[in-house]
Amino acid sequence: MSESEATFPAERTPRPMGLSPGSTAYISAGENPISANIRYALSAVRRYAWMGLAILAAVLGLALVWTLLQTPHYTAAATIQINDQREEVLGEDFETASSGPVDWDIDRFLNTQLDILESKALAARVVNDLDLAESPEFYDAMQVPIVANGGAGEPSRDLAAELLQSRLSVDLPRSTRIATIGFESTNPRMSAQIANSFAEQFIQANLQRRFDSSSYARDFVAEQLAEARAALEQSERDLNDYAKAAGIISTRNALAADSRQNTVGTVTTASLLQLNEAAIEARSARIAAQSRWEAIRAVPLLSSQPVLENPTVQQLMTERAQLETQLQTARERYLSGHPSVQRLQAELSATENQLNSAARSVREGIRAEYAAAAASERQLDQQVGRLRGETLSEQDQSVRYNTLAREVDTARSIYDGLLQRYRELNASAGIAASNVSIIDRADPPASPSSPNLVRNLLLGLLLGLALSGLAILLRDQLDDVIHVPEDVEDKLEMPLLGVVPRSQDDPLDALDDPKSPLAEAYNSLRGALLYSTTGGLPKVIVVTSAQANEGKSTASYAVAKGFARMEMKPLLIDADLRRPSIHKLGKLKVERGLTDLLTSRDAIASAAYRAEGDDFDIVPAGPLPPSPSELLSSPRMAQLLEEAAGEYDVVIVDSPPVLGLADAPMLAAIADGTIFVVEAERGRSGQLKTALRRLRSMHPNLLGAVLVKFDPAKAGNRYSAYYGYDYYHYSGDGRSTA
Repeated sequence: MSESEATFPAERTPRPMGLSPGSTAYISAGENPISANIRYALSAVRRYAWMGLAILAAVLGLALVWTLLQTPHYTAAATIQINDQREEVLGEDFETASSGPVDWDIDRFLNTQLDILESKALAARVVNDLDLAESPEFYDAMQVPIVANGGAGEPSRDLAAELLQSRLSVDLPRSTRIATIGFESTNPRMSAQIANSFAEQFIQANLQRRFDSSSYARDFVAEQLAEARAALEQSERDLNDYAKAAGIISTRNALAADSRQNTVGTVTTASLLQLNEAAIEARSARIAAQSRWEAIRAVPLLSSQPVLENPTVQQLMTERAQLETQLQTARERYLSGHPSVQRLQAELSATENQLNSAARSVREGIRAEYAAAAASERQLDQQVGRLRGETLSEQDQSVRYNTLAREVDTARSIYDGLLQRYRELNASAGIAASNVSIIDRADPPASPSSPNLVRNLLLGLLLGLALSGLAILLRDQLDDVIHVPEDVEDKLEMPLLGVVPRSQDDPLDALDDPKSPLAEAYNSLRGALLYSTTGGLPKVIVVTSAQANEGKSTASYAVAKGFARMEMKPLLIDADLRRPSIHKLGKLKVERGLTDLLTSRDAIASAAYRAEGDDFDIVPAGPLPPSPSELLSSPRMAQLLEEAAGEYDVVIVDSPPVLGLADAPMLAAIADGTIFVVEAERGRSGQLKTALRRLRSMHPNLLGAVLVKFDPAKAGNRYSAYYGYDYYHYSGDGRSTA
């Protein structure tokens, strides 16, 4: 290999399929993933900067217009302190004690106070305090086109309360007990007045609620306590009377809180429960095992689901399918007596025997499982029947006693709860100080709180940047044109063999100059082909593309020319029997070609011509046939390629394009390797993926893709490892310079 073969672009780390260009794998070897993602994002912004700026300007303009059209609003705020405990006066000695929520319930208590501040009941108290339902000034400050009148009544008060709730804001930071009550309207004096009224009415509502609830609760609990005491005494008398009559001496704890400790039970009852549960489980296991056995014995051996789910069976079926595929392939290539065919037939027979044996083992295992489950069910049913008779005789005396005992426990629990509650209410009765106090009263604000021009513009800026970024991202993701070499791996999910630059001169003239960028690129491609497979250079290589005029013929000619320079013996075959062009590139005047070889038994040498000025042979297309697909799919084509592979070091086949034709997939199926040519700035991933799917349907050996007519200048605004790269050129004395 010459020195020029190793110069094309810097090698990059292999990238898994499906990653975006900005992913960590889409970078050059040793490059920082974060910096690569940043550069890719900046390149996308540069490409679509006009669109992003337009969106940003539109959003900022809308934010400015919306701000100027808004009516000024004023927010007044009053602050109050909410304590989690209060002082209460108890008894005749006027001793003070503290009561309130426990530490773990403080957050819930404070949140409850905030909900009360925002409640409709408190808003109604403020409406009544300030007489807002009949105030035109209030409705004007709330920007509601309603004129109050004397006959408004309750509907007007409900509307006023709803308006207060809609403009009220309550804030209580977690690190303090100081709550801020804010109210917003177009009238600064009205805002301050309503905020102060909310603070005052909140304190009065708390005091009134405590007074009312304490008196009512004591009377109600005292009445319920008397009824619970009588019910408890009656239930205990009934229990004692039944115990004496039945001759039952109870060892139950009369004060036990858990009623399960008071039930009368025996070991026989407990054993019956355990064995009954075991019998139910055994019956379920038997039914399931029977269902599996009946399902598997009624179908063929290899058609039941349990057999097919067995890992050993699945592995053997996979091996059988692989061997059948290999045998079919071998039969297509060799006669039935060939050693490879006989060996594969023997392996297939052995695999089928193993598969049948494994399937029978699975079925026998299911039958054994069913037999064991049936035996277990019979044994447990016998034991349950024996214990059922013993248990029935023990239950007669305990049924009524347990019922009465549970009634006693329920009555005692109710009585104890009511007694404790009655004591708490008596202890908390008295005059309590309010746990809420006003810290700062609200004053009429001097400046409006909204609209805030700076804030709205900043929000518009953030929203505009977000929308611009989203639009740029969508525009970049929806662009499916192959622009840069990285797009080949990212969008087509196939390896990149080489990149060929766009030549301003005649490609043939550029190829004649081994120092030209075009020749250097094809030298790099030639080097990649030498190590494209584990066995080295494929003997028969098909060169194709998705569409016509993408440069596959030039690529085929250049690759053949490159191998000839390495003193190899290449053969270039023009298999495009519809629009042949290789004879034009080689400047040949021919009378025979591939069609003559396909319609006869002539040797390849009878249609092979030496290219003008080059040291390799060319088999032109020859006369255009009426049905090219039938000729290319005939066994004669495969025979010709096999003969050519024996006479030449490498055979390069210039194939027709894939889309719309059946020639390329058929040629790729019988070749040792296939090169897919993609034209930069033209090929779209949708068309290319369609062409690749057609190729892969024939299961070819796809060596990779070659990006041709690549212009680094056009890729300058896209993130690419090839951006800024320039090919080596040579000085006049023959020394290479960069």
